Amino acid sequence: MEKKVIQVEEKVPAKMLIPLSIQHMFAMFGASVLVPFVLGINPAIVLFMNGIGTLLFILITKGKSPAYLGSSFAFLAPAGIVIAKYGFEYAQGGFVVVGICGCILAFIIYKFGTDWIDIVLPPAAMGPVVALIGLELAGNAAENAGLVNVDKVDMRNVIVFLVTLGVAVFGQLLFRGFLSVIPILVAIICGYVTAAICGILNFSEVVKAPWFALPHFQLAKFNLGAIITILPVLLVVTSEHIGHQVVTGKIVGRDLIKDPGLHKTLFSDYFSTALSGLIGSVPTTTYGENIGVMAVTKVYSVQVIGGAAICSIIVSLCGKMSTLISTIPGPVIGGISILLYGMIGTSGLRILVDSQVDYGINRNLILTSVIFVIGLSGISVNIGSVSLTGMILACVVGMLLSLTFYVLDKLHLTNDQ
Repeated sequence: MEKKVIQVEEKVPAKMLIPLSIQHMFAMFGASVLVPFVLGINPAIVLFMNGIGTLLFILITKGKSPAYLGSSFAFLAPAGIVIAKYGFEYAQGGFVVVGICGCILAFIIYKFGTDWIDIVLPPAAMGPVVALIGLELAGNAAENAGLVNVDKVDMRNVIVFLVTLGVAVFGQLLFRGFLSVIPILVAIICGYVTAAICGILNFSEVVKAPWFALPHFQLAKFNLGAIITILPVLLVVTSEHIGHQVVTGKIVGRDLIKDPGLHKTLFSDYFSTALSGLIGSVPTTTYGENIGVMAVTKVYSVQVIGGAAICSIIVSLCGKMSTLISTIPGPVIGGISILLYGMIGTSGLRILVDSQVDYGINRNLILTSVIFVIGLSGISVNIGSVSLTGMILACVVGMLLSLTFYVLDKLHLTNDQ
């Protein structure tokens, strides 16, 4: 029997809302707190602003787009350079400027519309770009699980990984009733218990953590060199945002590019980034992990996303709680990520199927082939301190190819119109 779909605007009873919200928070937690750890700041402020940013996103889009804003990985490389040279406060200034420029871009899209998306990213290009959002993260899931890039694989990690993934996968088929909509949360709990049994948990930091602690706020500082270093990330985040909105729209069965509109979702994302940077946090972005949760559970309610945001804020204010959640081991995160990232990849293939892309037409075959190979090849193109690779590079190449084909069509030079 097919799961009941809970649509975007539907209200969820409290007894369902709380566990569903916690499930979404757990899905984003591992990746989102990794960014502040890499940049050397306290994750509490990041969790706080992720929650605030998500609530702002829901408010600005009038609850029409179910999206959770987590920490953006796109800024890591340029932000690292700026932090080493000037300090984190100046990286914050770069985040603020990127956010402001993104808001201006959203206004331009509002004035000129989104028809250009069908030209620069037709279905034969959009499908593989969306698929790559999930596929290129597959290595990260395996690395989190401790199954690759290690001298020797720890069998305890393998056991925890398999239990987590197994519960998540077979829960889709075997769980009934309410359990069928929280398989991710059940899998995380089972994986965590297994990790405790295997003896790979350490609660010493939890004991030392305070029960209540305000996040550390600090104002941004501005430097032209720092801003120029970080500003090119605007292209990366915009490409990622469009891809996420398309795949979310396919999952929930709505055209989110049209309603609430790309200009609103993009403005919300960048406004959150500017606000986060201004007061001491890292940039935010829509999160693939949470898109994957929606694909798995068929629960698209914005109320649940808002509940997850509130949970994130509460956790950020409770030192012991945030520290406890941060003890979730890599094999658990990896086991869940394998399924969630795969769901995103499948959503990209679904775009190709639903759009009935004809691969008897040369341009479609070329676009999909080139994008997939570029995205999975590991090729990297550096523009200053910004590195374009994976899905982002594939998206840029796909856009350039599609634009070229469009110009050739206008000149009546192509043979497959």
